[in-house]
Amino acid sequence: MTLITDEAGGPAMTKAAVGRIAQFVSLLFGGVFAGFVTAVLVIELPLRAFDRHVYTQVRKIELVGLDILAIATLVPAILATAVLLFVAVAAGGRRRWLTVAAFALLVLIFIVSLVVNVPINSLQLTWDVQAPPPDWADVRDRWQIAHIVRTGAALLAFAFLSVAALSRVPPSSRGEAR
Repeated sequence: MTLITDEAGGPAMTKAAVGRIAQFVSLLFGGVFAGFVTAVLVIELPLRAFDRHVYTQVRKIELVGLDILAIATLVPAILATAVLLFVAVAAGGRRRWLTVAAFALLVLIFIVSLVVNVPINSLQLTWDVQAPPPDWADVRDRWQIAHIVRTGAALLAFAFLSVAALSRVPPSSRGEAR
């Protein structure tokens, strides 16, 4: 059994316990994030049928608190999955590769968000509902394409984390005698 030690060198928590906690947190926050971005997509896609004024008004409403929710769910999912990755690498097997894939997807989501979605969100907050910019549809399309990528990646990451959680751990990784 691998122990994680405290500052005095005494046992603080087993690696398996840390792994179980990280798994719970990554599934919880990864699942909430995947559900959240899916719900936003369900709102966004029908908006394509509306004019620039309606789109801008809805986006301004969406942006009131959704960025905070995204940060509050994605960041803990990434951090917990990073801890889980540390444990899974030692365990080996299918669980390791599923966790690596989930972590890579979560990092991809973070990068796409920072590079595409967040700058567009900031720009859209400055738009006037009565007079959106002439290129509003192009901006909308860029945001929605990036959001579809994020949503697909979030759902896939959650699926990988779920399958990894259901995967059997080899006996040598559970701290049992070999």
